[in-house]
Amino acid sequence: MFSISKLSQFSGIKAHTIRMWEQRYNALNPGRSEGNTRYYDNIQLRRLLNIVSLMDSEYKVSELCTMSDEKLSELSGNLTPKLQTDERNEYFIAQLLTASITYDEAHFEKVFSQCLLRQGLKETYDQVIYPMLNRIGLMWTKDTIVPAQEHFISNLIRQKLFTALDSLPAAKTDAETWLLFLPENEHHDMGLLFANYLIRSAGKKVFYLGDNVPLSSLKSAVKDTKALNMLLLLVHYDFVKDTQDYIDQLSYNFSSNNIFIAGNQKLISKLSLGSKLHWLKSIEELNTLLLP
Repeated sequence: MFSISKLSQFSGIKAHTIRMWEQRYNALNPGRSEGNTRYYDNIQLRRLLNIVSLMDSEYKVSELCTMSDEKLSELSGNLTPKLQTDERNEYFIAQLLTASITYDEAHFEKVFSQCLLRQGLKETYDQVIYPMLNRIGLMWTKDTIVPAQEHFISNLIRQKLFTALDSLPAAKTDAETWLLFLPENEHHDMGLLFANYLIRSAGKKVFYLGDNVPLSSLKSAVKDTKALNMLLLLVHYDFVKDTQDYIDQLSYNFSSNNIFIAGNQKLISKLSLGSKLHWLKSIEELNTLLLP
């Protein structure tokens, strides 16, 4: 169940406006708690988001608010081909988030398939999934989503990333080598999986170690794989001194490697990276680095 403030956060529509639409057009039908507080279910959330997505179409808000759920869904589904690229990406992001927040896997699959059909695999991950992950991170820090929702979303996207990775051809024997990992006590590997996909799709050979990798294991892996490039992500905000000590150890132990770092910009901006570590501040910088 969702409060009106949560609906406002998800839709971008002020709570006052939502109440006005209810009073004037009977747009939504919230339940009431014992304390007479409004609450909304998954169906009401989706209805509101469909209304919002159609507000720039030929229909007036007053017309949209009185339509059936079925009619709104039909119009919303027909809308995507008519939108400009940026608008369409925002639409896909909003619909995928809604499906995830309401635990609607069938709707997630439908929207994701639409997105792939319209934009292709790489564009979908670059322009929809990656911005969606950033938005989920922001929602997480503001307590807009609960842990169960975050896990549900993460696992849906993780499944898609694994499918995308499986579809890529094996790298050539002499391809440039990359070793990807998260340091000890880092467990959120979604961004690293996405980097894995981008690097492999560029024809590079990737040794993916995953999360929570001790420094001792990292030494063995670099020695055995002879990977030239290393990429790590710092996700959560740790003590700057502790992170700096870890970064210094990386620079010392892997002086012959190209080491790239990405992730928590607030934390990384406070570190002294020296000449060995290269900060990738955006997905565009990684894509540029991977160009032939």
